[in-house]
Amino acid sequence: MTEEAGPIAAALELVGPRLRRVREERGVTLTEVAQTTGISKSTLSRLENGQRRPSLELLLPLAQTYRVPLDDLVGAPEVGDPRIRLKPRRVNGRTVLPLTRPGGIQAWKIVIPRSQSRPNPRTHDGFEWLYVLSGRMRLVLGDQDLVLAVGEAAEFDTQVPHWFGSTGEGPAEVLSIFGRPGERMHLHAQDAMMGPAH
Repeated sequence: MTEEAGPIAAALELVGPRLRRVREERGVTLTEVAQTTGISKSTLSRLENGQRRPSLELLLPLAQTYRVPLDDLVGAPEVGDPRIRLKPRRVNGRTVLPLTRPGGIQAWKIVIPRSQSRPNPRTHDGFEWLYVLSGRMRLVLGDQDLVLAVGEAAEFDTQVPHWFGSTGEGPAEVLSIFGRPGERMHLHAQDAMMGPAH
């Protein structure tokens, strides 16, 4: 076995779960994919379960059907390119654009429509930092009911009941940075000493 066989085999093992995730995100069944691609339902099922080795003949029509780059299905590393491909998705009526890869501290740009103005506070483990890019955002945090304007930020422990959304006046765009327990935003010493600009 060559040295590359280990990483290649590991990458191939992840193709099946990726195929299933992409198909479920598209809301299509194996039968529908089989009809579109001409690949049998049983072959598609074996691919997703890791019982069939992925090949270009199978992956190319799937990439075309799902409208994703082939690299996304096989998990090819982006050598030398630090850019992250933004794939917006709808979550609870909001448009969410991931700005970081999974794992560790997560960052998103969230577009909140005007209609998202009814508070529904919740709690979970972690720590969140919010920054308003455009519009005005309402933040309910424990007993506080705040309105943040462009350029304002808030940070809080997500074990405190919280909700953020539109003020009802219009949409808002927010930068959200979330860390799991033990992960917090850290300021550079010089920035912390300078304090906020007045």
